[in-house]
Amino acid sequence: MMKLHVGPKPVLRSTMSSMVTEQIRDAILSGVYPPGMQLNEKLVAESCGVSRGPVREAIQRLLQEGLLTSEPHRGVFVLELTEHDLEDIYFTRDAVERAALRRIVHSGRGEELSVRLMAVVESMSQAIEQEKWTEVAALDIRFHSELVNSAGSQRLSRLYATLMAEMGLCLNKLIGVYRGRGRLLEEHKLLVNLIASGDAEQLDKAMAEHLQEPVDTICKAWEKSRQTAAQSAVTDK
Repeated sequence: MMKLHVGPKPVLRSTMSSMVTEQIRDAILSGVYPPGMQLNEKLVAESCGVSRGPVREAIQRLLQEGLLTSEPHRGVFVLELTEHDLEDIYFTRDAVERAALRRIVHSGRGEELSVRLMAVVESMSQAIEQEKWTEVAALDIRFHSELVNSAGSQRLSRLYATLMAEMGLCLNKLIGVYRGRGRLLEEHKLLVNLIASGDAEQLDKAMAEHLQEPVDTICKAWEKSRQTAAQSAVTDK
């Protein structure tokens, strides 16, 4: 007689690895694992309640995503964004998103997309009013992901997906200075209106400016932080 398995199905190793990857990724993006922190494979495994195998696989995946860096003879560390990293991430975003917009406009799908994007903007407006900056950052990513995925290119969407994790780190840097981005909502509304109108030239220009603004904002915040630290060092002497 055939025996039936009545208990829970065993967790596949690949599933366990994916779950651990998500836990570590969330810890990095939420700041639980701060930039520059060294990951101890044994401690992470104990924290996640798993063996070291899935943790090792998760670390390899996050190294590929760019959230972790490996230093020979030292170990694995959470990425510390530099100005070069920031500029490179947004350089790639610029190429992908403007390519997506060109296809959307030329295909005549702009008006349909603008309706979905405006719903995201309305949610963003509410989050800004309530000063829920983490939610604002998530909606920012949702807006741009919806835009790229609407181009109907699987390869473009895959390329953009590889940027998502590093983009999360960038937007975490912006959370502290979102208050200074008074034009955030207006910029997204402008993009929606231009997508609906199909004005390709103005849309391309607006997107280029929109993606440059976060780079300038974060770099200015970093420079201010460096100046403050330098002044404190002089005062302490």
